Amino acid sequence: MGFDRLPTRWLFSGAEEALLSAVAGASSADVLEQAREYGILRDILDGTSAAVAVLDERLRYLYVNAAMGRMGGVPAEAFLGRTMTEVLPDLHRSDEILRMVLTDGQPRALAVTGSTRAFSPFRRRQWSAVYHRLEDKGRVLGLCGIGVEVSGLRQYMDDLEKAHQRLALLDTATTRVGTTLGVDKTCAELAEFVTPSLADAAAVDVIEDESPGTPLPEPGMLRIRIAAVAGDPDMLRRLEQIGRIGEDVDVPRGSPLRHCLQTGRPWLGNLATDEVLRKMTTRREDIAILRAAGIHSALVIPLPTREHPVGALFLARSGKSEPFTHDDVVVAQDLAARAAVAIDNARQYTLEHTMALELQRALLSEPEGPHPDIEVASRYLPAGRSALVGGDWFDSIALPEGRTLQAMGDVMGHGFTAAVAMSQYRSLLRSLSVSGTSVEGLLNEADHRVASVGLDRFATCLLALVDPRRGTCTMSSAGHLPPALLRSGARTELLAVPTGPPLGTELGGYEALTFPIPPGAVLLLYTDGLIEQRNADIDASLRRLTELRLDVDGPLDDILDTLLRHLVPGVAEDDVALLATRVHTPG
Repeated sequence: MGFDRLPTRWLFSGAEEALLSAVAGASSADVLEQAREYGILRDILDGTSAAVAVLDERLRYLYVNAAMGRMGGVPAEAFLGRTMTEVLPDLHRSDEILRMVLTDGQPRALAVTGSTRAFSPFRRRQWSAVYHRLEDKGRVLGLCGIGVEVSGLRQYMDDLEKAHQRLALLDTATTRVGTTLGVDKTCAELAEFVTPSLADAAAVDVIEDESPGTPLPEPGMLRIRIAAVAGDPDMLRRLEQIGRIGEDVDVPRGSPLRHCLQTGRPWLGNLATDEVLRKMTTRREDIAILRAAGIHSALVIPLPTREHPVGALFLARSGKSEPFTHDDVVVAQDLAARAAVAIDNARQYTLEHTMALELQRALLSEPEGPHPDIEVASRYLPAGRSALVGGDWFDSIALPEGRTLQAMGDVMGHGFTAAVAMSQYRSLLRSLSVSGTSVEGLLNEADHRVASVGLDRFATCLLALVDPRRGTCTMSSAGHLPPALLRSGARTELLAVPTGPPLGTELGGYEALTFPIPPGAVLLLYTDGLIEQRNADIDASLRRLTELRLDVDGPLDDILDTLLRHLVPGVAEDDVALLATRVHTPG
């Protein structure tokens, strides 16, 4: 609609007679000039992409240009004499700000948001508008508003903000998911992290390997274990009727979970019907449980690794929560991918830790007193937190003439390969010990052989040749901690054994020293897990041992237990191996 359709009386402040007189008295050249200027102004208003509107003092439309009509999706004439709410009820604008412009004459900018009847590719529409007061000789006539759509910029800013929030969420996940090397703990951290930020309830299911002695699933079924759940307590109590943490569930083909694991893609069921919910459950009666819990939307995300998924993340929304969006799916996939790496690492660690521990325990059989004049006891305490099993070992070998060779060693590094290397060191020293070579000679020969076969893990080692008949002990060390001599009523004494390089360096040069071992005293060989503390130097750690005053007249097992209570009161941070020897006077 052009200015030619505006009420003449409003345009010219009620001076219709004056206008007619002016036109009648004007020359034809002036009239033509005015007409030309009016035509230019009309072309500008009707041709601009900005929405232009003129409102009266009651905020009713007196004029809108063509762009305004296109913006609203209604003819321009539909605006005239009506307010914005009457024409476009889904648009939101602060009329209070417009009344302020009418009152004080100060132009003001404001945002107009919502939707109109016109098609738009944007999820959320927004316009930036400026309103000016119209006056004629001091009389307020109304307002003129000019607006341009900024929906694209608004959507870009929203997407950018969501991307920042997504990155912040993922950054936070790295510090809260996968903090340990426990599978179930990692699954619990994931389930707790996504509730309630992404879902009202969550569950993490992992694919279980077949265990000996357990019945196999039916043909076509996949067995999973519910590793963790999190969410609203009331909802979880209802869902326990479907499955509890630790329970196994056999999943049939065609289920959303099987679809995710086979394709590697998420499955989304927004505002799911009973038929869709039936696919998620193994029993028909479970649908009523899901409905009673208020669940209306579900999302299943695989937990991918390079080889195959390790399980799936289930997310559910209930009650007044909105269905899942595309952005929710993307964020859940990112979180699942990161968590899957942590879960897979935890599973590999558990497998390797178990194998190494079994191997170590098999090799470290309890030594028995090889001679009646020598009493022996030992302890092996594996690390209980995140550290992998180490290469600690000990041995007690009976030799001719009533002597006994006590050995304590520690392979550098952790894990299954360290345990395997430990077995090689232990077997090598056992085979060399029958040769009758001195303790320093045994270390020199072992160092040479280990280097020649290319064993890539160094080891510290302490050998102690105990001779009850002479009441002595001859010792040599390959980089190992000094042995301790425990006597009742006295401070623990560290024996200054000459220390050479670790085995495997082929540097040799080991030396031996003989010490008297009083009857009733206890010789203690140990690995660093007994005395080392985080953020403490080795001297301070050894001081904790030497300050102990223990009663060593009782059983050796009790002495070792007392040592562990004093020096390793909590969970061991590293493997601990102990070997205690007490010499009795030959009868």
